[in-house]
Amino acid sequence: MNKTERLLSIVMELQRSKLQTADELAEVLGVSVRTIYRDMHALSEAGVPIIGETGLGYSLMEGYFLPPISFTTEEAVSLLLGAEFIEKRFDPTYRNSARSSRRKIEAILSRPIREETTRIQGSIRLLQKDEKVVMAREKINLGIIREAMLEGKKIRFTYHKRVAEADGNRVNVRTVSPYGLAHDEQNGWLLLAFCDLREDIRHFRVSRISDLTVTEDTFQTPDNFNLESYRPKDTRSIRVCAIFNSDITDRVEEANNYYMETAESKEDGYHVTFRVREPEELLSWMLGWGADVVVTEPESFKNRIREEIEKMKERY
Repeated sequence: MNKTERLLSIVMELQRSKLQTADELAEVLGVSVRTIYRDMHALSEAGVPIIGETGLGYSLMEGYFLPPISFTTEEAVSLLLGAEFIEKRFDPTYRNSARSSRRKIEAILSRPIREETTRIQGSIRLLQKDEKVVMAREKINLGIIREAMLEGKKIRFTYHKRVAEADGNRVNVRTVSPYGLAHDEQNGWLLLAFCDLREDIRHFRVSRISDLTVTEDTFQTPDNFNLESYRPKDTRSIRVCAIFNSDITDRVEEANNYYMETAESKEDGYHVTFRVREPEELLSWMLGWGADVVVTEPESFKNRIREEIEKMKERY
């Protein structure tokens, strides 16, 4: 990296983050702290409004923006695909912002880069499930949750669980403090929130939330909570074993069930071990494979499958 590139990178780093020390900038750019000091002096002489605060670091004067910069084809494609993903999976506010951002990015691309970017984009497509009703509800919920997080307010909603609780009820009302949102390819958007009912952090599939409202009760996200580093508690303690017909091994692997823990091909079939909170979580999925799978343990789950098959036979 030559000096001109380094000076540009420093301004971009300061524009990205409000305050950075010379040590932090030196580490990011791979140079010495003394070099950073010299570069800061050069930028100041060039008229870039850099503010140096002793003991704190450097920042850019409020309102200063770097003029538009050029993108490589790969950078442009990455940004445009990211904008397309947001258009498809976020709420209307962010969808409109992503569409506007995409237009601005396309506007500053040089003609050769724009033509190459268009060609590459035409060969890449982001597919999503055609679940119009669920997707529409999910997007509406996302907008409400996002606003509640920004305002620091709790939300209340009806949650539809996939598996019934011990009392047979699959629906209950929760009041939670929304800490963050995460996207999972298999489950869609997940809300991570502190649940007043369970008095702990819980996960909720946004598509299973209905009657969502923002309350007047406020909350503060704990200082020790970090969405990037947070890992949920694993409460799956029940082991389920099954043997699949060898002929469908590839299909089982492609299904990539969330609860699958180990898998091994043997002479008598494809042996798979699952770990779940409740065996019921696997009931519909197992039945979907018909005679191509045999559950070997636990015995209670084998009996549950037999019961379900008998009920099915009565209906036919």
